[in-house]
Amino acid sequence: MEKLDLKKHHKSLYSPPKGAFAIVDVPPLSYLKLDGEGDPNSAEAYRTGVAWLYSVSYAMKFASKAELGRDYVVGPLEALWWADDMSSFITRRKSDWRWTIMILQPDFVTAELFARAVLKAGKKLGTAPAGLRLEPLHEGLSVQTLHVGSYDDEGPTLAKLHGEFLPANGLRETGHHHEIYLSDPRKVAPEKLRTILRQPVERIGTNK
Repeated sequence: MEKLDLKKHHKSLYSPPKGAFAIVDVPPLSYLKLDGEGDPNSAEAYRTGVAWLYSVSYAMKFASKAELGRDYVVGPLEALWWADDMSSFITRRKSDWRWTIMILQPDFVTAELFARAVLKAGKKLGTAPAGLRLEPLHEGLSVQTLHVGSYDDEGPTLAKLHGEFLPANGLRETGHHHEIYLSDPRKVAPEKLRTILRQPVERIGTNK
């Protein structure tokens, strides 16, 4: 049975350049999602939310393989981040942050498969958190780059993106700041972490 790897299937979205910005067109994609707020290093909702995302994702993967004959690689953790004052990302005021943590899913994963996977995960984790859902996201035109290093060192890259690259290219922000965690921070030193930083945009004056 061939195993689908969505990172390879959407290679241009998961292999941006390091030290430069790339403009991509992100199609509608399906994600397992959960919302929350607060410092991800200390918020209990973040830790338990990540556990739920992976438990449900693996339950759906195994059900898909057994019932649909379609196997796939469970993707990396991703997150949308925002705040009332977006400068908090550059200054790293994490207590002000709001987030949606997510894992990309194949388009053949159904609502029924999701519902049964939640019940299975609940046998180990308890009551599912409110807002856990399978939902599409269409970011469209976006700018992205590969950041190598600590999450707390992203500030200068984000400042360059928003303060220099977007204005110079006639672009402005639309959706939330998006991060894709290609490395496991439990196994990789902070200076070697690989994170995709993505920002949905539109061309000024076109609304596209």
